[in-house]
Amino acid sequence: MIKLIALVPLFPLIGFLINGFFGKKISKGLSGSIASISVLASFIVSVLIFMELNHSVQKSNIVNVFSWINSDTLKIPFEFLVDPLSSVFLLIITGIGFLIHVYSTGYMKEDEGFSRFFTYLNLFIFFMLLLVLGNNYLIMFVGWEGVGLCSYLLIGFWFKNTSYNNAARKAFVINRIGDLGFLLGIILIFVTFGSISFNEVFDKAGTVGTPVITSIALLLFIGAMGKSAQIPLHTWLPDAMAGPTPVSALIHAATMVTAGIYMVTRSNIFYSISDVASNVVAITGIATALFAATIGLLQNDIKKILAYSTVSQLGLMFLGLGVGAYSSSVFHVTTHAFFKALLFLGAGSVIHAMGGEQDIRKMGGLKGHIKVTFLTMLLGTIAISGLPPFSGFFSKDEILAHVYEHSKILWVLGMVTSMLTAFYMFRMLFITFFGKFRGTHEQEHHLHESPSSMTIPLIVLAALSVIGGALGLPEFWGMPNWMHHNLESVILRPDPSILHHETEWMLMGLAVASAVAVILFAHNMYNKYGVLPAAKEEQLKPWQKLVYNKYYVDEFFDSVVRKPLDAVSGFFHKFIDNQIIDGIVNGVGSAVKGIGSGVRMLQQGNIGFYVISMVIGVVFIILLTFLIK
Repeated sequence: MIKLIALVPLFPLIGFLINGFFGKKISKGLSGSIASISVLASFIVSVLIFMELNHSVQKSNIVNVFSWINSDTLKIPFEFLVDPLSSVFLLIITGIGFLIHVYSTGYMKEDEGFSRFFTYLNLFIFFMLLLVLGNNYLIMFVGWEGVGLCSYLLIGFWFKNTSYNNAARKAFVINRIGDLGFLLGIILIFVTFGSISFNEVFDKAGTVGTPVITSIALLLFIGAMGKSAQIPLHTWLPDAMAGPTPVSALIHAATMVTAGIYMVTRSNIFYSISDVASNVVAITGIATALFAATIGLLQNDIKKILAYSTVSQLGLMFLGLGVGAYSSSVFHVTTHAFFKALLFLGAGSVIHAMGGEQDIRKMGGLKGHIKVTFLTMLLGTIAISGLPPFSGFFSKDEILAHVYEHSKILWVLGMVTSMLTAFYMFRMLFITFFGKFRGTHEQEHHLHESPSSMTIPLIVLAALSVIGGALGLPEFWGMPNWMHHNLESVILRPDPSILHHETEWMLMGLAVASAVAVILFAHNMYNKYGVLPAAKEEQLKPWQKLVYNKYYVDEFFDSVVRKPLDAVSGFFHKFIDNQIIDGIVNGVGSAVKGIGSGVRMLQQGNIGFYVISMVIGVVFIILLTFLIK
């Protein structure tokens, strides 16, 4: 079955082509079914491959699809790598992707761009699969750029809205900054090792000086910072909420933002060799996690809250990668895919019930109207808050345990981040679903549960959010940590844990106690006493305005980066382009035109003048011939 790995990306590609060429000629139901079935087919093949790989002695399999680039010293075959790491990501991408496709058939039912939406979704899945399957950095980069393109198309899906187009353009431009670093990293890898194939590069990594490895690792990480929204390249992700809610779930949970985690994990040998690069990853991760978590405290747009939650959770994953907890970070990617997809799709169900409203200040009391959505989002909120026995508890606790070994300061900051996460997530839950309804009479009349095409994916994801922790149960419980053992062959220089069982129990107890404490605080504040966010920004305190406005990072970039660049561009346009370059071009044209006008005056129509001119020309040619001799 592994030899049929090409079918996994092929099915979504076929769905993309069918909907792309014939989407407008077929019904919405058929269009949605084709797109969904194509991803389901990929998921089924991925499951079969995963099962075969799990029972096979050979954990790393290279499948040559076709000869791609063959030029002198540059030989790059189009190969797929099937190993424990890629197989886990295949299941996440196709499994969660399929549920999002099914959900979208109900959510986008009335949209006039229905078939176009599913065309983009299938293409997104195709490129993400290409990214995680490629056996070299160039194929990874093709998928990397492909998901960037699809994110642009999907974020700006409702292109008639200028602000949505601006959000799509912002995501595209910021990701290009990160992608330049990634591209330079690939070039440096080829120059250093003479190859960009994973096996050849990783085998030679130990023979190269640490400064070169550090440079490669940092350049690759710049690419990861763009795709996975790490400071300072994080500002595009919250704005990506401009796209339809299923797009948010796809980008934030199953595909694009996890690409950076995958790439760093795949390249773990570089970061294991370079302590400098690892420390940069860890510090950037915790800074992003804490920074985004504080912003989430005062956001009122239900999707923006979840967006900053994603940025924060990605920061925790990079913190884990920075301290060498690669399998733990992949474990958190997996559980995060479950509960974050659930929360975004649940938010979409809330927005659907509210007739498009996204401001939690205008909600309240929804738990009695959309019970399935409430119960599933409650489970997802508990999971992301890190309470046992839900999935988020096990994956987050595992990362923090590794961080505790590495640095007590980073562990404290990680704990603070986790507490903030529990607080703002339950703040969102209490304000949205409890208390009295605060919307309009028309909105209250419109309240209804979403159709089964939307609620069934919610139920499946809720179940995964509850039981997903079984993939990585703590080994000191006497349980096999499946995720850790599954990825053993991928982590080239593992860093074994040296924590005592008593310390691990203590860390678990502190994590649970702190989460329960902040949840109770949020309950008293927003449910028991009914505190509501300020209706107007003017009512906020100075520090609250700072947090509410996201620390004015966008405004800072606008003043320090965009406006100076616009001024420089204006100068070059006015003086260099218009006056010098255009002046030269227009001057040459004017000179030729003037000469032509002068020569034209010689055309008088007088035969005698023409004869004299011809004689003079002949004499001139004869004289010139004698002079040359």
